[in-house]
Amino acid sequence: MKKRSLIVLFLIVALTTLAACGKQKTEPSATPTPASGAGEKAAVTLKIGATAVPHAEILESVKDKLKAEGVNLEIKVFTDYVLPNTQLNEKQLDANFFQHLPYLEEFNKSKGTKLVSVGTVHIEPFGGYSRKVKAIGELKDGATIAIPNDPSNGGRALALLEKNGLIKLKEGVGIAGTAKDIVENKKNFKIKELEAAMLPRVLDEVDLALINTNYALEAKLVPAKDALFVEDKDSPYANIIAAREDNAKSDAVQKLIKALQTPEVKKFIEDKYQGSILPAF
Repeated sequence: MKKRSLIVLFLIVALTTLAACGKQKTEPSATPTPASGAGEKAAVTLKIGATAVPHAEILESVKDKLKAEGVNLEIKVFTDYVLPNTQLNEKQLDANFFQHLPYLEEFNKSKGTKLVSVGTVHIEPFGGYSRKVKAIGELKDGATIAIPNDPSNGGRALALLEKNGLIKLKEGVGIAGTAKDIVENKKNFKIKELEAAMLPRVLDEVDLALINTNYALEAKLVPAKDALFVEDKDSPYANIIAAREDNAKSDAVQKLIKALQTPEVKKFIEDKYQGSILPAF
């Protein structure tokens, strides 16, 4: 009888132990492992419009970093200053990188859009270029000077001409000036307003052209070497990442601006552009 009781007791203990082990093996883990895929966020694609140089080049430098953070950067290159904003406004793009804040504000005002700046990346000192003279003092009476035809860059160009003693603008107009605001033009310069992207192409046809640095670089012009004069490095025209009000604070857009405002990107700009482009962060 005692022997049978011991056997029963042994069987009860064995069965209890097996049940406990089976339960331990089948219980789910409290924190899913990465291999299970649970809790992982799917990668998102961020479509951004940019002019080729330097904007697309700078964006290319952060593609791998963003990919590691779950953002696939899709860069669409533009050759003008209008479509990147219209396509952003129409939600064909998620962001763009080609303009400074004064241009964006003027665009919003004239087009009724509500695009916003997410943050600054770099400054492109605006410059005056010529293939006919080697100094501004050599410009002859009646010389033709080409400037951008959009209001913000046109006013910027005229202000730079004034700063270099070539014209005088109506007092107080500053960068908002137009050709109509020229009150002194001793050498009777002819001001020719053209689309910004066209300016490098007309260098052989005009005496002086004021060209945005991105277009100058595309035309193989080196501002620090080829320009007769350039803006000071403290220019307020920092280039920005622009987005819409509805997505400016999205995770992907915020990761983009954070990736661009790093010591690595600062070094990339300094090394690649050798003073023609300056970090603005």
